Amino acid sequence: MKCLRLSLLALPVLCAGLAQAAEPPSCAHVRFADVGWTDITVTTAVTRLLLSEQGYRTQVERLSVPDTYKAMAEKRIDVFLGNWMPSMANDLKPFADKGQVQTVRANLEGAKYTLAVPQYAYDAGLKSFADIAKFKDQLGGKLYGIEPGNDGNQLIKKMIAEKAFGLGDFKLVESSEADMLASVKRAGVLKQPIVFLGWEPHPMNTRLQMHYLDGGDQYFGANYGGATVYTNVRAGYLDECPNVAQLLRNLKFDLDMENKLMDAVLNERSNPRQAAKDWLQANPQVREAWLKGVAPRAQSASKALVQQ
Repeated sequence: MKCLRLSLLALPVLCAGLAQAAEPPSCAHVRFADVGWTDITVTTAVTRLLLSEQGYRTQVERLSVPDTYKAMAEKRIDVFLGNWMPSMANDLKPFADKGQVQTVRANLEGAKYTLAVPQYAYDAGLKSFADIAKFKDQLGGKLYGIEPGNDGNQLIKKMIAEKAFGLGDFKLVESSEADMLASVKRAGVLKQPIVFLGWEPHPMNTRLQMHYLDGGDQYFGANYGGATVYTNVRAGYLDECPNVAQLLRNLKFDLDMENKLMDAVLNERSNPRQAAKDWLQANPQVREAWLKGVAPRAQSASKALVQQ
């Protein structure tokens, strides 16, 4: 690389920073998918805020999981921060096999995702997947999921279709995260048993008295659907937009951080951007680590001059 006349001490630093930031104009606009789960909403809000402060424009589109991967394959979406594995393995596989979607890194470890019940239902004997059918009448023959197309819903549908655990006559109630949790709260008033999709991180783990059901390993995986969440990008994006890619490679969240952000949004009525801003201001050391090697977008415009 050819650089303008600068002091020898400043040259390596400046050239490295400009090389990292060198991106075509198309990279100035970063498009995210959000599948409507609060954990993905808040991590996306944090990432968008960081990018905005570096001079990028960002956009988020609410899509189902299948539509997210279809949009990435069609290059209409750049980044998805919510690839829960292994539950999304079947959703991701066809697109990964064709090289249309790439995985950047794990951004959260220690997550879980499986069926859960209120503590009072657990205490009454509904402790495992094998117990659900015994409570069919009290449950109204229903299992509560979230939005249509969600991978957890698909696993419930598979159990019903395969008549696993005696669930062949059960029905899945599909709605949304908020509606499902509202149903759980209504059932709690009457101490009515209810089986629903539960996951962590989520403030439901501290706001509700709940218990995850044993015995669902065949469908949801071991350790109560133990999961790792990954960052996905559309094919070629890491090479096209190296500065954004550096931020995505740096991003690693934890359960405590996500629980706090989600609680602010769901229970303190903060909007996701404000919650993200407050958290970043309170955690400058994390912010610094995430922005390591990431240059302001404006520097990429200077790249052409430096290489002359």
